Amino acid sequence: MTSEHQEVRLRLATAADAEAVTRVFLDSRAAAMPYLRRIHSDEDTLAWITHVVLPTSTAVWVAEGVGEDGEGGELLGFAALAGGGELDHLYLRPDVLRRGVGSRLLAEVRGAVDGPIGLYVFQRNTAARAFYERHGFTAVAFDDGGRNEENEPDVLYRWTP
Repeated sequence: MTSEHQEVRLRLATAADAEAVTRVFLDSRAAAMPYLRRIHSDEDTLAWITHVVLPTSTAVWVAEGVGEDGEGGELLGFAALAGGGELDHLYLRPDVLRRGVGSRLLAEVRGAVDGPIGLYVFQRNTAARAFYERHGFTAVAFDDGGRNEENEPDVLYRWTP
């Protein structure tokens, strides 16, 4: 568990973050979307994060707690930006929700993109949808799930500066 007032530092992810990023991804999805069917093993997800997400994204930022010694601590969340201004991933550890970490990661993404940002969210993920709507994103298209591996209906959101 992390303290509610813990200092948070954002930095670009490195290959050494793959395991921690994978753990955040898996834990976040399990907590926020228990209805979502698991189609990949933990090992396959780690391989995907290691060999696809980290090296091919335009940028991946991690949020980490800062220890009392001023050094980086536990990974709290991450955001991955793909080309063309698409936010591919923004996931947080379930125990750090509603503490500003996601807002800080989203601000970092906005600062890196010169223009609109698009992202997909599963329609049933009402907490994520509310988060993006609070941050000025607008739903622009609804899909039946045919475009994602989970076959879960999703929503395309767009934010324009």
